[in-house]
Amino acid sequence: MSFGLSTDAKPAVLLVEHESEPLALAARLAASGMFDDYVVYERPGSWTFAGGLLGEVVLDADRVHARWPDRAPAARAWTGRPADALRDTFTDVPLPAWNAYGWIAFEFASPEPRGRLAHLVVPRTEVTVEAGRARVTGVDAAEVEQVAKLLREPAAPVVGAASPVGVRTGGDAYRGLVADAVAEIGAGRYQKVIVSRRVDVPYPVDVVSTFVRGRRANTPARSFLLDLGGFQATGFSPEVLVSVDAAGRVMTQPLAGTRAFGAGAAADARTRRDLETDPKEIYEHAVSVRTSQDELGRVCEPESVQVTGFMTVKERGSVQHLGSSVSGVLAPGRTSWDALDALFPGVTASGIPKPEAIEAITRLEERRGLYSGAVVTVSHDGSLDSALVLRALYNEDGRAWLRAGAGIVGASTPDREYEETCEKLSSIAPHVVPLP
Repeated sequence: MSFGLSTDAKPAVLLVEHESEPLALAARLAASGMFDDYVVYERPGSWTFAGGLLGEVVLDADRVHARWPDRAPAARAWTGRPADALRDTFTDVPLPAWNAYGWIAFEFASPEPRGRLAHLVVPRTEVTVEAGRARVTGVDAAEVEQVAKLLREPAAPVVGAASPVGVRTGGDAYRGLVADAVAEIGAGRYQKVIVSRRVDVPYPVDVVSTFVRGRRANTPARSFLLDLGGFQATGFSPEVLVSVDAAGRVMTQPLAGTRAFGAGAAADARTRRDLETDPKEIYEHAVSVRTSQDELGRVCEPESVQVTGFMTVKERGSVQHLGSSVSGVLAPGRTSWDALDALFPGVTASGIPKPEAIEAITRLEERRGLYSGAVVTVSHDGSLDSALVLRALYNEDGRAWLRAGAGIVGASTPDREYEETCEKLSSIAPHVVPLP
């Protein structure tokens, strides 16, 4: 991503040296009270804090709302693809350079969407933190200096004690859903579907402290923490949904096939061997990779699409997965929004074929919202990066919850799939921190 939060005035930029853990600095900024709205987004070796609102885009099922500097708030109806509605709205940004951060709901892919589908902001102040150094960019010089001062001070966040959330609830209902899905697969309605379940947290949550504790216990492909419009979420994404650089190179990272991890070297080695040799898990992964290839083939130069690291085991907190990378180069006339549209929702969080799987999920479950959606960052230079939202906590209107699912195929058994959801929930459930 390029830097730059520009209006007509030149943005203020400060380079800061620091001696703190980047995670601690991100948590300090989030808890500082300086910003009512913010997004923290971690990629390998780099953390971004996007604070305050310079601009904002909210996509609802029937209208898209935009707020930009020196313009009255605007709203218009949209039809067609929601990705096109976002693309067209960001094409009209009255800023020479910008980065936007936010989230996209699972229902973004529904043929008859309801409710809020996406919320992205162009921040007033943007901080990129790496080991030993940080860069602060913003439109308010005084705010940039205040943030730089926070970064210079050694950061050791005070994190409350965790109160683990019990995840062995709702077993009978979930097993019933799995049995229903297996029957529908047997009837030829679809090949695979991800069926999920919700676990409510029985107390108010300190989301920032949960982010710190959870991140220290996980090894995600991406992590995030956000508070936008009063909706909070934090998570430790096991896979990249889609990443597009400014040159049009595209990558997605499907993970499918799961076993528990973290029970000790001997137990982990046994479950790894089981994962690598289980026909059901291998089939589930192979069809997901094939689907990702087909989806990239619709927006990339056909000869550029390739698979690397096929069926490599990826360790992600309390679980291990079979993972592969699928990449390509965008075809002429295609943009990062086309790549997002082609790959969303992630095949490993929806199913195969996607339209039939999405219909089944909509029928079998309540609204998912951000679960199995994406946290996204997009830039004026055409680059885009998005994390598939799994292993996350959600908090809104005084209620917090977790959610996890399992990939159901014809060979699935209800008991094993329920255990898989428990294994995945254990990536975050032990690390939830109550409000003091």
